[in-house]
Amino acid sequence: MSDQLIVMKTDFAGVPAPMRGKVRDVYDLGDKLLIVVTDRISAYDVIMEEGIPGKGVVLNQISKFWFDKTRDIISNHVISTDVSDFPHAFHKYSDILEGRSMLVKKTNPLPVECVVRGYVAGSGWKEYQESQTICGIELPSGILESGKLAEPIFTPATKAKMGDHDENITFEQTVELIGKEMAQKVRQVSIALYLRAREIADKKGIIIADTKFEFGTDLETGELILIDEALTPDSSRFWPKDEYEPGRPQKSFDKQFVRDYLTSLNWDKTPPPPHLPSEVISGTSEKYKEALCILTD
Repeated sequence: MSDQLIVMKTDFAGVPAPMRGKVRDVYDLGDKLLIVVTDRISAYDVIMEEGIPGKGVVLNQISKFWFDKTRDIISNHVISTDVSDFPHAFHKYSDILEGRSMLVKKTNPLPVECVVRGYVAGSGWKEYQESQTICGIELPSGILESGKLAEPIFTPATKAKMGDHDENITFEQTVELIGKEMAQKVRQVSIALYLRAREIADKKGIIIADTKFEFGTDLETGELILIDEALTPDSSRFWPKDEYEPGRPQKSFDKQFVRDYLTSLNWDKTPPPPHLPSEVISGTSEKYKEALCILTD
């Protein structure tokens, strides 16, 4: 598939219209879903008008890589990434679907985002400065911005509706939402997944500062399953290890070019978004591809 093919949205003749998230188009096939990862990019929960060449393929391939590397920790929802295994109606669209799609099990998704933080950054850093806590978890004093925690912490969030922000919640609030046993299970599994990925990425020169997992339960067995995406630059903070220096924000393998550009403008972070210049688009595309190459080399 050519990197020049920028896929902003999909609509396939003879197939019901998909549900659209910020990045993914999801086709409901009854007991299965077909997830297509587009080249859309969002910042501050606003979808930009321009796409990032190759981004959807990168995200899909990174998720596939991690699903394969962690299936001994927990089962995941992947059935196939081979278009020939998809329902027949999709076969003639293989030029669009190749590399950026996966057929998955449908599950009952849990209503929480399972966030694991190994470093203090983003909203965690902001909260820590104010209260020396993250999501109600008390932390030692003296931690620097981007500083590494002695042990990773589980800091869940509520799932926000499209255009809204996820909201950090405490473990006790998670128990209220999904029950004590399930809350303990997703905490344990999330931290195990993060530690596995962090170790693999570290050897390749990438620090995974934090990440977000989503889980669902199997419609028939009730088994807990890893769903959605896994450890991508969209759901995680990826930092180049050789440039890491606590005490400041870090360079990253994701939307840094887009965020930096938007920060330089007088934009109120509400739609419509400003147009992205070609150098921001190409720079962002290269960063995503670099992350995939480093991880899967």
